[in-house]
Amino acid sequence: MPVTLLGAGEIRALAAALDVTPTKKLGQNFVVDANTVRRIVQIAQVRAGEHVVEVGPGLGSLTLAILETGARVTAVEIDHRLAARLPETAASHGVDPDALAVVDADALRIAELPGDPTVLVANLPYNVSVPVLLHFLHTFPQLERGVVMVQAEVGERLAAGPGSKVYGGPSVKAAWYGPWRLAGTVSRQVFWPVPNVDSVLVAFTRDPQPRGTEGERRRTFEIVDAAFGQRRKMLRQAVSGVLGGSASAASAVLEQAGIDPTVRGEQLTIDDFVAIARQNGGSSG
Repeated sequence: MPVTLLGAGEIRALAAALDVTPTKKLGQNFVVDANTVRRIVQIAQVRAGEHVVEVGPGLGSLTLAILETGARVTAVEIDHRLAARLPETAASHGVDPDALAVVDADALRIAELPGDPTVLVANLPYNVSVPVLLHFLHTFPQLERGVVMVQAEVGERLAAGPGSKVYGGPSVKAAWYGPWRLAGTVSRQVFWPVPNVDSVLVAFTRDPQPRGTEGERRRTFEIVDAAFGQRRKMLRQAVSGVLGGSASAASAVLEQAGIDPTVRGEQLTIDDFVAIARQNGGSSG
């Protein structure tokens, strides 16, 4: 029996039956267009037999599109009503019970996933998209690649490179794990309710080897936070608090790392920030 997808009318009926009203607090906007969820799965290159983790499956639109490929899905859902209903919805649409596992939990607090999924595909709630991504990439090193739908502003920031106006802390921290790219735009009209922001698809691929130790990651992120916390200041001033306590001490560390102390954080690559962290003793851990 082939897996079938949800239609717009069925999505609204499901929501009504569960007394679910999409809320801004949880950043919920349900996708009601089958072509859109199939497109997301296609861009993610999900193949039969793969194990995918989905964050915030909601009523199951994207979940079913992933399962349609023959992949297995572990879905992490914070809303208890939605988590409880998803297996029933999947079964009524031709899904083998063994192909779907639902984890009723907060994605920001989850520490383990059954079956070690290797692909992340999600329509992420706008208000927690970056924290969720960074948490999953850090906590689950087996994740090799993924495609997520996020608010356009967030997606552009994640995919930005040095020198861009939107390049910032999230850009650098995401780059620690591997390259990111914008993979497409999504019409507001495919959502219910229609959001007042634009959405994009962002794809990532994890680097084959870790960029550094856990100690280096923590130290690098600390320096990144300082650099972008005062992004209009020269680097030696912005990071002085975490590199010796004074601009002169920070300058010495930056110069030893091969970085011009008078540049701004937005001009540095992830490798530049790692070099600073290592020069400042970030190799422990």
